[in-house]
Amino acid sequence: MSNTKYIGYYFKVSPQKPATEILIAELGYAGFESFVETEEGVNAFIQKGEWNKEILEGIYVLNSGEFEIHYTIEEIEQINWNKEWEKNFSPIIVDDICSVRAPFHEKPNTTYDIVIEPKMSFGTGHHETTHMMIQHILKNDMKDKKVLDMGCGTGVLAILAEMRGAEPIDAIDIDNWCYLNTVENIERNNCESITAYEGDVLLLSEKKYDVIIANINRNILLQDIKHYVASLNPKGKLFLSGFYKEDLEMITRECKSNTLNYIDHISRNNWIAVSYDLK
Repeated sequence: MSNTKYIGYYFKVSPQKPATEILIAELGYAGFESFVETEEGVNAFIQKGEWNKEILEGIYVLNSGEFEIHYTIEEIEQINWNKEWEKNFSPIIVDDICSVRAPFHEKPNTTYDIVIEPKMSFGTGHHETTHMMIQHILKNDMKDKKVLDMGCGTGVLAILAEMRGAEPIDAIDIDNWCYLNTVENIERNNCESITAYEGDVLLLSEKKYDVIIANINRNILLQDIKHYVASLNPKGKLFLSGFYKEDLEMITRECKSNTLNYIDHISRNNWIAVSYDLK
């Protein structure tokens, strides 16, 4: 394997969410095996033996008018994955309370320290939406709450919820890599109260939670809010993110029509994370 050659694609994506997630999913089906999220988009790698010059022809998001995506290509003799991650993944600290870092980073002096392997999935904490959802979890009581992390990505939010005293916790993602990475990160952080599932909102049938965290995208949220409400216990709370400030009115209207009260929101670089509770 030391002589394995890779083809590296370096994508610049705008706006990044949900385009980056869609791009990673489509590239995965095309045969790309590793991904590194960057501040500008994502780097994707495929073994040269699995590559062909038409490989991007079936990647539909590249032709979407909703996103602007540019890329460059490079052939690489071999890859030190830790070096790739270290180059693109810096530790983050939220409100001087919670850190999210890779195993190769030095342990910071924070109350909550989450260690994740930043590979092949998203939700590392660098994106504004994950950062804000961490803030919501930090400022709300999680002790003994039954929690759902919907669209869990790397499992960061579920892991923090357990660290804040929540139990039991379900973490669900429709993407196989996210599911597998969440399982790995649950073990890495010695979590005992989180169960990861691969799937979508259909898994919520007959389940009830005190807190539901959903960091996905506007269209999926609008479609699934009614399912979240059906799965909330009395006085339950719903935290939503993955959309822009201008979508707040639309999201809140749908929440109110499903018996939810708007509580407050956090904004960061035009992204927004909102909290609601049952009327």
